[in-house]
Amino acid sequence: MTSTESVQPAEPSAKPAKAPAKDPWDLPDVSGLVVGVLGGTGDQGRGLAYRLARAGQKVIIGSRAAERAEAAAAELGLGIEGADNAECARRSDVVIIAVPWDGHAKTLEALREDLAGKLVIDCVNPLGFDKQGAYALKPEEGSAAQQAAALLPDSRVTAAFHHLSAVLLQDESIEEIDTDVMVLGESRADTDLVQALAARIPGMRGVFAGRLRNAHQVESLVANLISVNRRYKAHAGLRVTDV
Repeated sequence: MTSTESVQPAEPSAKPAKAPAKDPWDLPDVSGLVVGVLGGTGDQGRGLAYRLARAGQKVIIGSRAAERAEAAAAELGLGIEGADNAECARRSDVVIIAVPWDGHAKTLEALREDLAGKLVIDCVNPLGFDKQGAYALKPEEGSAAQQAAALLPDSRVTAAFHHLSAVLLQDESIEEIDTDVMVLGESRADTDLVQALAARIPGMRGVFAGRLRNAHQVESLVANLISVNRRYKAHAGLRVTDV
């Protein structure tokens, strides 16, 4: 090459086309999943079991005593089955944790192996009550959902279904539950599944609301809703606007 020749710059390589953003409302089909409800003999658990089974989901109620679970399942009908907690966890694809807060850690510790590999949905609200009403408690881990994640390292833990009225869920005369469900988790694939499960219930919508580190404020908001309900004699829920 002579001194008069110049080096031509290489042609810039074409950048690969960016994949279009996924539609956040394009959710998977969850109709074939078996849903277990631990704490399914309590009001919240019974209500969720009833609504999901009414929507066509296969549901198993779990309790410490299989007899109690079987009795609750027989009362609800809709093909719901009852089992002890361990069997419920083993037979389910998705497991909703709806046990009382004071039994939360002990229940999950006992079921660590049975819940391994499962999609777990924690809907427990750590609350205290005194003469002034309900108030939020903050677990050492940050939230009930984070406690569940710490106790269940081999499970896929999410958080959802915190703000639902057990009264409305169990009322057979109500066709639709007019509310949004805040869904939190570390994996978007898992939160999509939970959103889709919520959407199985007429009137309900699952809305992604962040990672598990944001679960405390979602859980604690229930204390405010209890105050709303007492003041206005209501069964208030939440709606997220503009989404």
